[in-house]
Amino acid sequence: MRGPTRRALFAAAAAGTGAALLPASPADAQPQARPTDAQPKPRTTDAQPKAVPKSPRGCLSYRADYHFTVPGQWKNDPQRPVWVDGEYHYYYLYNADYLAGEVGTAWRLATSTDLVTFTDRGIAIPKDTTVNGDVWSGSAVVDSGNTAGFGAGAVIAVVTMSPGGGTDHQEQFLYYSTDGGRTFTNDGTAPVLPSPGAGADFRDPKVIRDEDHDRWVMALAERNKIGFYHSTDLKSWTYAGGFVRDGLGVLECPDLFRMTADDGTAKWVLGASADGTGTGQPPTYAYWTGSFDGGSFTPDAPDPQWLDHGWDWYAAVTFDKRRPDGSPDPAARYALGWLNNWAYAQTTPTIDADGFNGTDSVVREITLKKSADGYYLASRPVPALDSYVSRTVDLGDLTVDGTRLLDYTGVSYELTTEITWSQLTGAGVQLRRSPDGGRHIDAGIWGDYAFLNRRGTVGPDAGGNRQESHSPFDPGAGRVRLRILVDRTCVEMFVDDGRYVHSSEVFPYLVDDRLALFTAGGTAVFRNTVVREFAV
Repeated sequence: MRGPTRRALFAAAAAGTGAALLPASPADAQPQARPTDAQPKPRTTDAQPKAVPKSPRGCLSYRADYHFTVPGQWKNDPQRPVWVDGEYHYYYLYNADYLAGEVGTAWRLATSTDLVTFTDRGIAIPKDTTVNGDVWSGSAVVDSGNTAGFGAGAVIAVVTMSPGGGTDHQEQFLYYSTDGGRTFTNDGTAPVLPSPGAGADFRDPKVIRDEDHDRWVMALAERNKIGFYHSTDLKSWTYAGGFVRDGLGVLECPDLFRMTADDGTAKWVLGASADGTGTGQPPTYAYWTGSFDGGSFTPDAPDPQWLDHGWDWYAAVTFDKRRPDGSPDPAARYALGWLNNWAYAQTTPTIDADGFNGTDSVVREITLKKSADGYYLASRPVPALDSYVSRTVDLGDLTVDGTRLLDYTGVSYELTTEITWSQLTGAGVQLRRSPDGGRHIDAGIWGDYAFLNRRGTVGPDAGGNRQESHSPFDPGAGRVRLRILVDRTCVEMFVDDGRYVHSSEVFPYLVDDRLALFTAGGTAVFRNTVVREFAV
């Protein structure tokens, strides 16, 4: 969790922060007749789409249909889910006093068996229960070997707190649970890792088990450095080394794990939430592949790769994928990010429409792949999402030269297609298009990049600087596969095998429910074009 900047944001008046963005149906956005002579009738299966939900205040709702949202008030950083008694325990930072303008976060818990539907379990670690104040980001582990002395299987959380009520004195504290991670008790009020007096950034402990050395390892955000510490009991920590990178802001919410690649090679991955916008890079999750000896990380290359190229995939965490027998899968992990950006964190119509601010990405399955340039992480939506398909609309193969409006309307769905061409400048889809065609979100490829552009609709960035995101693309490929998840306030685009993903907040008018395809500089065929809706 970030210090002064985040604290200042919390302190701002929260009620009504989305009022300027709350879309009211414009006069020119009434439904219009759509041309039908050039539109094939889609093949539709399963149930009809769900009725548009109403918010508690009676207006149309902006609450996501199949993305995780906080029940009410505020959420920010996800905390790495842990596997306890056959289900994932997902903790996240939660402020029950957000609408009253009060600061401070607790850890709230939701549980899931498939990472698509979640059951709210309430507060697991309250705020302001000790002299050290509220609890910030950290990580939980299951202490199977009773190394901390609270019993075999106790759930241990190491979290950042800032004694004194400010933000410039950050230390790490321990909480423990003996009821399966439902509620936690503080292990005294003394830190398990005191501040070295090195400034405000000393936070976000990520603890893993280092089986090679029979001890615990912590990765810690220390401004432009990720520090590494080790411990045998989770209570006493010794500094072991650090990884330094400049030009990315504070390396927040660090992540460290080992994976087996598709060629059988075991690699370590070091990640962090970082801000690469100064050099034209994303403000999301940077990562390096390399080697780790328990105290130092050696990257394969100096420059990071990015697990998301959009504007809104921050404070992300990865965690074990559990196989049917409960053991972790060494060749796959899951990932989850907060769909927001600290540059405009309090700007959302969900406050006025539904009384909450806080949405996450879908959970992704990530794998490590070998390419000619090295290793990279590939992402896809969690496979369990397929079990919630309520309606499938098969649009088939569509030839497009210019813009082609489709015979489909919806505000929440998944679109998949493979675009092929022989000569082309760009191609893609217009999502959440207005009835008059004047507003839409564009996603696709153009020249040597893939892109997601939210400029043509209502968006969270009032400054207009964060509108279109880019990722590399080979224009000579002659084809591209797109899998795009659209929900009421977000779009997530997976390109080809998911090496590149774009996640961004969007706030279109709810009447903007059309869908179109487009090309520039040539003709393309959109093959196997399918829309799926979900009942979650």
